[in-house]
Amino acid sequence: MSLPHRDTRREALEQLSCFRGEFYSCLTARPDALFELADAVLCGDGPVRSLPELSLVGEHRCGHGGLYSAVARGRIDASRLRRVLASVSLPRPSTADWSWPSTSPAGCGPMHTPHRNGSCVTPTAGAKTSTSRIPDWPYSIICALEPGRSSWTAPLDALRLQPGDDTATVTARQLRELIETLIRAAQWQEGDPKILIIADAGYNAPRLVFLLRDLPVQVLARMRSDRVLRRAVPPRQPHTQARPPRHGSEFVFGQPGTWVTPDTETVTATRLYSTARTPSRDRPHPRLTHRSSCALPDGTSRSSRQR
Repeated sequence: MSLPHRDTRREALEQLSCFRGEFYSCLTARPDALFELADAVLCGDGPVRSLPELSLVGEHRCGHGGLYSAVARGRIDASRLRRVLASVSLPRPSTADWSWPSTSPAGCGPMHTPHRNGSCVTPTAGAKTSTSRIPDWPYSIICALEPGRSSWTAPLDALRLQPGDDTATVTARQLRELIETLIRAAQWQEGDPKILIIADAGYNAPRLVFLLRDLPVQVLARMRSDRVLRRAVPPRQPHTQARPPRHGSEFVFGQPGTWVTPDTETVTATRLYSTARTPSRDRPHPRLTHRSSCALPDGTSRSSRQR
């Protein structure tokens, strides 16, 4: 809709127009129908539940026939689109967020799409803690987070997870490709703060740190409340003949008696949530077992080395 010229942000509109032109150039087959389909997804009144609903959105003018033609025969140059997304203005400080796999629109089950035999964990209706695994099409999505108190994000990359994929390996590869693209696009330069990667529970943060150790990143990951970590090995006592331990005492998330005194603690007064205390402890680590995997530089795993 029209806006008075005094209320418009000329620079923002120019950037949006440039991005839309670049996005259109990434559409290599059925570009008009795909472009209007993207507009319909963005301008719809609510979540997308079916394709016919999108054909009724005002921004989609090709009709339902053009919509199905775009889905069936449309093509996108994914590599070029990744470069376009990496070149747009990103929030500062630059933060990459690894979110959990998203699900596909309802009504498109694995029996209707070739090579679609993945599954996702979804909350069970009517229960707070129960979950169930359903057939679906999982993706891994990376977004740039807005600084401050904001829920807006800038999607940067999406990758489909194949059945049997190792999540940590796929995550590290996807993050590496994106970060290298951001560096080539001058989104990060020498002297800038390191890129903070925020991961949800379920992702192997130590392994991500190991696999991305040569990049300018820091990894912050949420951990499950039932995890058990180990502290560093205490100094060896003199004249001790026994075999030295490999791990220190346990740090159990669900047992406050094992937490002991934190190494550092910050206290922040918030407007809505009273006083927030953040204790931290230096270098508690998970205990590796034969069933765990940690990629080594020669391509083998630590578990195979232990055998």
